[in-house]
Amino acid sequence: MLLRSSEGRILLLGVILTFVYSLWLAMKLYLAPAESQLLTGVTAVALVFGRAAGLAFGYSVGLEHRTVIPIAMVVETVVVLIFYPLFVLGWRHLLVIKWLKNVFERIRHAAETHKATVQRYGIIGLFAFVWFPFWMTGPVVGCVIGFLLGLRPRINLAVVLAGTYVAIVAWAFFLRQIHQQVAAYSSYAPMILMVVLLIVIAGGHLLSRTLNGNKRRR
Repeated sequence: MLLRSSEGRILLLGVILTFVYSLWLAMKLYLAPAESQLLTGVTAVALVFGRAAGLAFGYSVGLEHRTVIPIAMVVETVVVLIFYPLFVLGWRHLLVIKWLKNVFERIRHAAETHKATVQRYGIIGLFAFVWFPFWMTGPVVGCVIGFLLGLRPRINLAVVLAGTYVAIVAWAFFLRQIHQQVAAYSSYAPMILMVVLLIVIAGGHLLSRTLNGNKRRR
């Protein structure tokens, strides 16, 4: 039943990509255990804290563009291909996952907050929304905005992922430059910079949730 819908097929694609990537990490664990730990760490940080933190962590442990950029792209793609169809299917009451209800509610609220601004500029606005490094502007919120604007799934995902990939490359070169500059002062500086970045991101998430909770109570 679900596979007859575009969202069901997108979800299946996300699951397959997740399986293939996990299999690749498992092979790395067998063939190169030390490198596998670094790759898993980059993946985990990017998944939990976002693209900037994942890239910063990758550079802090000595990885290069050719490694950290593809990992960031895969992580963001998997997140979009899984969360977007789950949100839409939940919206249509075709697949309801209770433990994700609060997450989807926050995503919906953020999408509706920025919907009018994005709608003014259409597809270009959606691309820019995903690309610009503003708070709560990311691929998941972006694809939900695209859904609320009535974009077809293929166009929605194409625009969101294109903006995401451009943002990842921009962040990668920016953070790499910062990493090289701070590394000249101390070998510990890149790791300290990454920790500060993680604290800022975590603090921002906590502040955003607190402010949204206060708004809902009012």
